[in-house]
Amino acid sequence: MESPSAHVDEELQPWGDPECPGQLPGRLGSSEYAQSGVVEKGRPKWGNPLQFLLVCVSYAVGLGNVWRFPYLCQMYGGGIASLVVSFLVSVYYNVINTWTVWYLFHSFQDPLPWSVCPLNGNRTGYDEECEKATSTQYFWYRKTLNISPSIQENGGMQWEPALCLTLAWLMVYLCILRGTESTGKVVYFTSSMPYFVLIIYLIQGLTLHGATNGLIYMFMPKMEQLINPKTWINAATQIFFSLGLGSGGLIAFASYSDPSTNCQKHAIIVSIVTSTTAIFASIVTFSIYGFKATFNYENCLNKVILLLTNSFDLEDGFLTASNLEEVKDYLASTYPSKYSDVFPHIRNCSLESDLNTAVQGTGLAFIVFTEAIKYMDVPQLWSVLYFFMLLVLGMGSMLGNTVAILTPLTDIKVISSYLPREAISGLVCLINCAIGMVFTMEFGNYWFDIFNDYAATLSLLLIVLVETIAVCYIYGLKSPLLIIGLFIFYLSDYIITGTLQYQAWDATQGHVVTKNYPTYALAVIGLLVASSTMCIPLVALGTFVTSRAEQAFLWPEQTSHGLTMSTRCSTAPS
Repeated sequence: MESPSAHVDEELQPWGDPECPGQLPGRLGSSEYAQSGVVEKGRPKWGNPLQFLLVCVSYAVGLGNVWRFPYLCQMYGGGIASLVVSFLVSVYYNVINTWTVWYLFHSFQDPLPWSVCPLNGNRTGYDEECEKATSTQYFWYRKTLNISPSIQENGGMQWEPALCLTLAWLMVYLCILRGTESTGKVVYFTSSMPYFVLIIYLIQGLTLHGATNGLIYMFMPKMEQLINPKTWINAATQIFFSLGLGSGGLIAFASYSDPSTNCQKHAIIVSIVTSTTAIFASIVTFSIYGFKATFNYENCLNKVILLLTNSFDLEDGFLTASNLEEVKDYLASTYPSKYSDVFPHIRNCSLESDLNTAVQGTGLAFIVFTEAIKYMDVPQLWSVLYFFMLLVLGMGSMLGNTVAILTPLTDIKVISSYLPREAISGLVCLINCAIGMVFTMEFGNYWFDIFNDYAATLSLLLIVLVETIAVCYIYGLKSPLLIIGLFIFYLSDYIITGTLQYQAWDATQGHVVTKNYPTYALAVIGLLVASSTMCIPLVALGTFVTSRAEQAFLWPEQTSHGLTMSTRCSTAPS
């Protein structure tokens, strides 16, 4: 494929004539720009092009490939603004690594702490909250989050999650301490290790009983969803957010590459690797998901069979899964009074219902997967592998988010002239860690959901829309109809949704309930969206006012050049 830089006028200077401010520079990344010496010679570079490619893959292939893309399969068959988005994402994203570290530490216990319910206070039975829920839900909501009943009840800070958060940020700091020198070496591990674990899990998953049920469900399209516009919107946004567009990470990584690097080739490779990984991870996920659903379905059938056998004094082995419905109809018609007494205790067992239960994010990673792991042979081994893989994936994405913050900060001479990179990196990690302590409180998970849902969704779409329009304007490309349509659909979905709600844990019932956000939470949501999106118009307005003021100030000096400068500039190439 011909390089886009081949269309640049050869006579065009890299940055145009300095005395002709209206003249556009040559294409950034072109050979002319690379030879001009504009890029600082002292700026660190990747050790080789492979490091740049791997760090992009490690950044793009993150937790979303493991816990959001499978969910969608299940359901449907600008510089300153980017800095703010990356900061907001970093504040909450490392909390996921915190929970992963917590589960990783507990994975070495026998039995796994989420595999059984704890005893109650007087040790006469199991904990009431755990019995109403499940052991995995109990460990997540009570032992890990110690969650409050609502967002209005903040509770206190929990020291164990706080220590795990501190450890997670210490790991990030050590990875970015020496800039590209340390990050370039780390990505060899963060980009490759998850694939080894996924391959091991794939082999294990395909051998599990019921795995085929999950795979059939994954590849069986829901034709009615093809005419649903939201299906295609979610598909587009999944690719959009999976690649990490608009948050500044990819641009920051690219700034440490040679300007003549073939970014087009790297962009294609990263896109293919990311999409392939999402499908690969979904196969692994659905094989295990099918195992879990089949296990629950057969367990449910066995309980119903045992109940009916004991209630009607049936012969052992007479009632089976194949004749269950037939025998139920016979018992209901022959013994209507007795069957009506037993009927409330008969569970409705459905494999499809279990498979239809759509879960994403933390629910998939810390509840559904742990539920499946506890039924595997040597569950400690599979638990350690799984959470270690999640930790590596999370750290790979955190490197991109953090570098997107550090790169513009270290490029500001006012800051870098007083503080070395190590100090700037330490301050960024320390500030993020301090703010992140909010998520370790009892109401922290509710605020985590707010940041996760609103800090980097609509704002990222707007940033990429503006970036695309700018590129189209400068280089004369066609209008970006796809991203414009995606932005309009996403914005309309926000409006149509109406009153924003959240899922709160009800310990008395053992499941989540839907509640409306309080007014102050809605205000924070608005602030999160506006904090990044408003950077674009505010900076644009400031730049416009500044340029107008400079033109007014320099006008007498410009007119003194007379006709000579005007003539020369008018004949310069454009």
